[in-house]
Parts: sequence; C-alpha cells; structure tokens
Amino acid sequence: MVPNPDIKAIIIFTGTTWQAGMVKSLLADAGIEAYLFDGARGTYNPGWNLPGEGGSVRVMISEEDAMEGKLIVETYQANLMG
Repeated sequence: MVPNPDIKAIIIFTGTTWQAGMVKSLLADAGIEAYLFDGARGTYNPGWNLPGEGGSVRVMISEEDAMEGKLIVETYQANLMG
C-alpha cells in the first residue's frame, strides 16, 4: 500500500509499550489502522510490541479517524480508572 501524502497522522495516545499495544488492538478491532512510534528509539512499530517494556510509546492514527479513535481511547482510559 502506498501512503497518501494528503493524510496526516496524529498522536491519539501515549503510554507504556503494553498500554499502547492495548490501545492499538482496540483501534484495530474498530477498523482503525494504528501505528506505534517509540520516541526513545525513533522507530515506527506497526506490528509488534515487547511485553513488559516500559517507556513512552505513541499510538498514531490517521487524522480522518480522530473522532472515533478519541472515543475508543477515552473508553479505555475510563475502564482503567475502574
């Protein structure tokens, strides 16, 4: 697939590797393509994460999916609060 240069990527969530992986999975379940960006390593990580690894990982999605993605992230964060 060739990336469309007109579509902007936005950061929808930042957290640990484990949290970012969970959010990425929830977004995928909703049909939203997401990528993980590890700022410390400076790498995009579209398909895997290392369990138990800490750090600050960003979940990035298309700007077109921002509204739906934000609702998914808010629901995830609300469930963490219990």
